[in-house]
Amino acid sequence: MANITSQKKRILRAERERDENRRYTSAIKTYFRRLEAAQDAETAEAEFKALSSKIDKAVKRGALHRNTGARKKSRAARLRASVGSTETA
Repeated sequence: MANITSQKKRILRAERERDENRRYTSAIKTYFRRLEAAQDAETAEAEFKALSSKIDKAVKRGALHRNTGARKKSRAARLRASVGSTETA
């Protein structure tokens, strides 16, 4: 543990920020699972929209790097497209 007061404050702040970043990343993983479990195109579209919003907010906040956010959105778009194609087949 640090002896300097400002460093103690910095440690506490880093912990709060880490928890907030974990909330963002955990929510994104949850939305991915919900998108994978979507049965029809309507549900998949709604889940994709919510997931894209979460990813954008996480990137804006700094919880995710912008390239990571773009990669996740691309992966989500492929998932959304596959739900629609398996339904018609």
